[in-house]
Amino acid sequence: MIVPMSKVYIVTQTRDQDQFLDAMGGLGVVHVAPIDASKAVAQDETLEAMTDVNMAIRILQGIIPKGKAPDVAPLAAAREAIALYKAILDEREQLTSLHRQADQLAMWGSVELSTLRGLRDTGLDIQFYMVQEKDLPALESECLEVLTQSGKGVLIGVIDRTGQFVAPEGAKSVPWPAKDLPTVKSEAEILDTSIKENDQLLAELAVLTEDLKIFRKALDTEAESCIAVRSGMNVSTLFAIQGWVPSSKAHGLSDQLKGLGIQAAVDIVEPEEDEEPPTLIEYPKWAMPIKGLFDVLGTVAGYREFDVSIPFMLALPIFAAMLIGDGGYGAILLIGLLLAYKKVAPALGDRFTQLLIIVGAVSLLWGFVCGSFFGFILYKPLIAVNMTDSSRFLLMQISFVMGTIHLSTAQMWQSLRLFPDLRFLGKVGWAVFIWGMLGVVRMFVLNAELSWATPWPYLLIAGTVLAILFDSPSKNILKTVLTGVANYPLAMLGAFSDIISYVRLMAVGLASGVLAASFNQLALDSGSWLIAVPTLVFGHALNLGLAMIALFAHGVRLNMLEFSNNLGMQWTGYVYKPFSKKMIQE
Repeated sequence: MIVPMSKVYIVTQTRDQDQFLDAMGGLGVVHVAPIDASKAVAQDETLEAMTDVNMAIRILQGIIPKGKAPDVAPLAAAREAIALYKAILDEREQLTSLHRQADQLAMWGSVELSTLRGLRDTGLDIQFYMVQEKDLPALESECLEVLTQSGKGVLIGVIDRTGQFVAPEGAKSVPWPAKDLPTVKSEAEILDTSIKENDQLLAELAVLTEDLKIFRKALDTEAESCIAVRSGMNVSTLFAIQGWVPSSKAHGLSDQLKGLGIQAAVDIVEPEEDEEPPTLIEYPKWAMPIKGLFDVLGTVAGYREFDVSIPFMLALPIFAAMLIGDGGYGAILLIGLLLAYKKVAPALGDRFTQLLIIVGAVSLLWGFVCGSFFGFILYKPLIAVNMTDSSRFLLMQISFVMGTIHLSTAQMWQSLRLFPDLRFLGKVGWAVFIWGMLGVVRMFVLNAELSWATPWPYLLIAGTVLAILFDSPSKNILKTVLTGVANYPLAMLGAFSDIISYVRLMAVGLASGVLAASFNQLALDSGSWLIAVPTLVFGHALNLGLAMIALFAHGVRLNMLEFSNNLGMQWTGYVYKPFSKKMIQE
């Protein structure tokens, strides 16, 4: 449920401001609402430090700690890590450029420019030519040296003071290089050594990663305190602050402050219609894993919207199981995540990992229903997942019915929220209409009967009448009808397309099964275990990966888009985040 909020105004003596904020931070119940949002920011130095520390943590988390931790302050360590990281990137870019130069200078071999310049200073004119190998025997010169051979020809160096040398037809004069290969290699070795040294320094700084995380918490606390101070208002000898508190805790706030030795006046008011309090959701214990999905998506229901945790928790694993379409993949998710929970949970989050475990369990159950494990049908299933018409039609039928239940539930939920406002009958009408639209979808997609002998036309008519008459009810009957009629066409088409959207449950699940069976057949046809085993491992790993993508692309979409749109969700909320001073263990 979305926890009711109350707005509080708290006033205390300016001289007690610091003690008051310490007490507020200790209580951790007031979501501070700035009086002047433009001033409610942390100090520039703190923000800059937070930016540097966050960047350093991102850098160091990807590095394996080695060696002894350097004796350096956290902020200095963070900035040193950033400087080293940037230096390494720059040096690697320079090293790449030197490698390209080395490739271009390969034809010069070990020729050094210093040697060439020394010879030139003695009066010797050295010329270089690219000639064909077949022309070499006929060449005459006082001094002729073959440097390198390549597909382009032979590079020769010529010293000719007697005039004997005549360049053969097709020979190309080659100018001296701007750099020689030994110099480039030497510069590359220096850069490579520097990169290794900087990598070692970064590895030593990586030992301080946990210290940096602790320091980041301290910076967060410092920033919160600064924001809290700047969110308030000083008037003469008084300091005032406003914010949001869960209604169940608001009335005890004054006594709690008094118990901490803070004299403060607390005024509690209920939120106005045009105010948007922060959202705090109390999840049922069994539905807590769905919070992991909302955290990943970064979506927050508005304060006056719906807590969709329960319908999402019920629908998403079922949709995911149909999209994955195989009990073997479900077993991998379930067993793999249970065994690797301690390693996976810190990376994905406890709640999201638990959600994936539930998805694995439901997928395993769906596999038993379909008899499909890693693309093999092990027994006669209750619901076959294959390309036969009967199988496809049955899976589509299930998908459409599930979609209808899903969408009509959303409309009925809205109607309960609106009751006793007459608009609740309009939402009931759309719920009824969606069931009638199921008959239309079955007619178009499954060639099912749609006649007066079926319930569908009556549901469509009843739903349409309620939807039009109670879309925007008013005393002016003509205005009511015209408004309902104007809004009806788009909503009707939306209902049709929304139900059709659930066909993806059949299509993706069927595709997953066909792909798994195809890889199995490829492996069986290979005739060799050396080919069959890698084919099976690669094929099923790829298919499971695609299934997990489908979970987000389709399973989440059906909840976040189709269901939420029918529920009227805008996801306009922001998280309840009370001001609190965390206890930092130095």
